[in-house]
Amino acid sequence: MTVPDPIDRLRDAISSHDPEAVAACFTSDYRSEVPQRPAEGFVGSDHVAQNWTAIFARMPDLEATVLRRAASGPETWSEWQMVGTGPDGAPATLCGPVIMTTRDGQIDWARFYLGPVVGPPDPAVGGSA
Repeated sequence: MTVPDPIDRLRDAISSHDPEAVAACFTSDYRSEVPQRPAEGFVGSDHVAQNWTAIFARMPDLEATVLRRAASGPETWSEWQMVGTGPDGAPATLCGPVIMTTRDGQIDWARFYLGPVVGPPDPAVGGSA
C-alpha cells in the first residue's frame, strides 16, 4: 500500500474546504512555527482545524497550488500559492515557502512563511493577467 504524499494530501484537503480533512494531514502533536509572527505558533492538530475553519469562513473559495518542492528524507521544502476571494469580495493571494517534516505520512512540524501578495498576480507563477 502506497502512502499518499503529505504535500499532495494537504493541497487536496485545503482545496476541499473541509477543516477536518486539513487537520487529518497533521499529527496530534504537530508543531507550527511562523517566524515573522511567533505568537501565531501552536501545537496540535485540533488547533489546525480551528485555524482552517476561520480561514474557510473568510475565504470560502480558497484554492491551493504547490508551485515547487524539494524533499530529503522526512523534510520537504515547498512553495505555495493560495488564491481566493477575501471578505471584502476582492481577489486575495497568499504565497511563500513552507518547510515541513513528516512522520508516518502526516505532517508533524512546519515553518510557514506565507504572506499576502500585494499588487497584481505574476502570470509566470500561475496567476492570471
